[in-house]
Amino acid sequence: MFKRNVLAVSMAVAGLCSAQAMAAVVGGGATLPQNLYGVPPTDGAAAPVGILNGPAPQPAFANYVGVGSGGGKSAFLTNNSDLLVWTFDGDSTTPPEKVYVPAVTVDYAGSDSILSSAELTTYRAAHQSPAVPTGNAANWGPIIQIPAEATSVTVPYKLTLANGTAVNNLNLTSAQLCNIFSGTVTTWNQVNSTYPTTPIKVYYRAGSSGTSEIFTRHLNSQCPTKFTTNGTFTTAVGTVPANATAVTGSTAMASTVLSTEGAIGYVGPEDVNASSNAVVARVNGNLPTIGNVTTALSTIAPPAAADRGLPENWAKVLPNPATGYSIVGYTFLVFNQCYKDSTDTSAVRSFINRHYTLTDLANNDDEIIAAKLIPITDTWKTAVRETFFTATNSLSVGNTTACNGIGRPL
Repeated sequence: MFKRNVLAVSMAVAGLCSAQAMAAVVGGGATLPQNLYGVPPTDGAAAPVGILNGPAPQPAFANYVGVGSGGGKSAFLTNNSDLLVWTFDGDSTTPPEKVYVPAVTVDYAGSDSILSSAELTTYRAAHQSPAVPTGNAANWGPIIQIPAEATSVTVPYKLTLANGTAVNNLNLTSAQLCNIFSGTVTTWNQVNSTYPTTPIKVYYRAGSSGTSEIFTRHLNSQCPTKFTTNGTFTTAVGTVPANATAVTGSTAMASTVLSTEGAIGYVGPEDVNASSNAVVARVNGNLPTIGNVTTALSTIAPPAAADRGLPENWAKVLPNPATGYSIVGYTFLVFNQCYKDSTDTSAVRSFINRHYTLTDLANNDDEIIAAKLIPITDTWKTAVRETFFTATNSLSVGNTTACNGIGRPL
């Protein structure tokens, strides 16, 4: 059974109008992978097609809504589609609008931020056995958290020397990143004596962001007295530097930093040229190229078969890789194992079947690379498919025994 929704689209010349659409699988979250997944329409243009909202084999997914990892997780965990909002006119000064009016069920989330112990504890108490009886409608069944793509967090910058030459070879150590983003140093000559006294303008992600979590996880590993690990930068740093300014979303972060003299920030690779040292800094000598990110993450293995029933065991992190680029992680997809809507079950299974197959011509690897992200390894793909797609596995999506009478609501 399909769920009906009304897609409210703000048009610059026509005012607010509505377009009713059918949507079986609804979700959103991290902005880092939104160019890959496919977002709502903006400024009158048609919705860009991605691997989730495109034609077959994924026709049952609605447009992915990039609201940040924190917003996406909250929308999914509380089943609140009012948190899925979008600026339809493309004007950053315009308040975003609800994508779904009336509200619909939220079926999944995209997040660079892993599910916390508190989030999982709260969910299990409200929606999972044994806290909630099997016959209770509130029993939605277990959560699945799986890595979807590998990523870096790049450090874009803009700096011009006194002679008017643009710096194109910035190389920062982890210690220097700690000092810059904590406000310990505030002018560029304090970073390198050959640089001008230009004030450093720090930009950070507003709200809860998985990009912030990956970034601050690395900083915490290097300077724990200055940073904790948190998806909210202001929480991670404690005292926000006077020279720091918040920006909303990955696209705004990249464009703001690269157009502002003396600026520095952090962003996923989707909105910058991650292979150009003139655009992003080397960190400890390495650029965030595909090779350097792959090398950094090569030591992470999927959970053993006996440990795959817990979503937290799939959330592998590497705060400070021994080799390769230093600031790396995964962007995750969060589903339920069980859905009351059989269309949702079929669509999620179809996505897992395609995304994690080893056959290059049949999977999404080319699209992932085109979106400047990195496919996960064959070892990880095999582990995901064996666990969550193979119908005989008790953990698979829609397993008839595990999902007997329970599931995320219609």
